[in-house]
Amino acid sequence: MSGNRMLNKVAVITGGTSGIGYACACRFAAEGAKLVLADLFADKGAESVASLQAEYGADVIFVQTDVTSEAATEALGAATLAKFGRVDAVIAAAGIASGSATDEAQADADVDPEAGHVINKPLENWLKVLEVNLTGVMLTNKVMARLMIEGGVKGTIVNIASVAARRPLVGAADYCVSKAGVEMLTKVLSLELMPHEIRVNSIGPGFVETPMTANLRSENEGNMMAMGMTPMARYGKPVEIANTALFLSTDESSYYAGQILFPAGGMFTS
Repeated sequence: MSGNRMLNKVAVITGGTSGIGYACACRFAAEGAKLVLADLFADKGAESVASLQAEYGADVIFVQTDVTSEAATEALGAATLAKFGRVDAVIAAAGIASGSATDEAQADADVDPEAGHVINKPLENWLKVLEVNLTGVMLTNKVMARLMIEGGVKGTIVNIASVAARRPLVGAADYCVSKAGVEMLTKVLSLELMPHEIRVNSIGPGFVETPMTANLRSENEGNMMAMGMTPMARYGKPVEIANTALFLSTDESSYYAGQILFPAGGMFTS
């Protein structure tokens, strides 16, 4: 799939070196976009840039970014302007599933299925998930929207939420709450930015084949739970989410604002 729907548009993608973020980078590159990838890990950034250049001839840079830091997010914006002079589209895809920095949380859950329940969850884990998944999206939106306004750009912002914004998942309250917050943030920002002709929308993927779901997919009980919730009885592919992001970033979706679309294999969300 290739075309010119994003020809000469500058797209900033956080979480852009893996999973849904990298899939978005590939689809946007195939449609002619100039890319700024933002992520924490410099080695993955270099690999992603090289791959996009080799496969698509993409005009792309990587900026190491901690989306929970306003200073780092502002530096991302400055680097984007220095290289390309403008921002047309933003995909806020940086996110985490758990606040644990190790596999201890998963190991604990294997022993005690209630380890992830709210009454047992360490406060620091809760705060970390909200910091990355919600505050990180807010800061990305805030900084990039300001650049669009200052540049007179009628741009688009797409926030990656989750079907968990609407569907409660036992043991994942922090994740569910953070993604519900992203949906409401999207609605509020959409109203605030509409006078500047900047459209803000979000996507609520179901269970997708990404590194974030690797443990779930490899564990029989978790896999059965996920597929039991998904009428199509399969995991989504990252490109299927990227296709939705592309739609929301082009004039094909010109009457969409403040919405959340659910590519979720038929999973009901209300």
